[in-house]
Amino acid sequence: MTVITTRVQPSDFDAAGEYEALRVATPAAGAIVSFTGLCRDEGGRLTALELEHYPGMADKALGRIASNAATRFPLLALTVIHRHGVIPAGGNIVLVIAAASHRKAAFEAANFVMDYLKTDAPFWKKEHAAAGEGAWIAAKDSDDAERDRWDAVTAGNAPSG
Repeated sequence: MTVITTRVQPSDFDAAGEYEALRVATPAAGAIVSFTGLCRDEGGRLTALELEHYPGMADKALGRIASNAATRFPLLALTVIHRHGVIPAGGNIVLVIAAASHRKAAFEAANFVMDYLKTDAPFWKKEHAAAGEGAWIAAKDSDDAERDRWDAVTAGNAPSG
């Protein structure tokens, strides 16, 4: 049984501390993969990214995505943390840590979770520009394509990318 931890929170997280807690809790792990998504400054153009979410629904979406990953891959533990609010350039946005007996499952699970977070979790992003104006970020077709490639994997085909 996979130990799943998910949180949606406004406060920053300690990636190293979360990693260490998961490592200690999974002594049978042969691999731990972690991914930390950061707010880019886009070459100095952005000062922050604002993430709005639908409370309750976002929590459920993270739980559903994590549960799907745990069903699909032989994981020992999975942590998914996503922030909301105004996040300054360089700040942490999302953390995914997957522990498994072998590296392939841990890598694939982390990729799977991120591909689904980008498309299926109810978060909306607004750029805060250094010049003062800001704009909401539209969904990308490329994110949908990354998520949809998992359907090919389910059908027994190799992932593309």
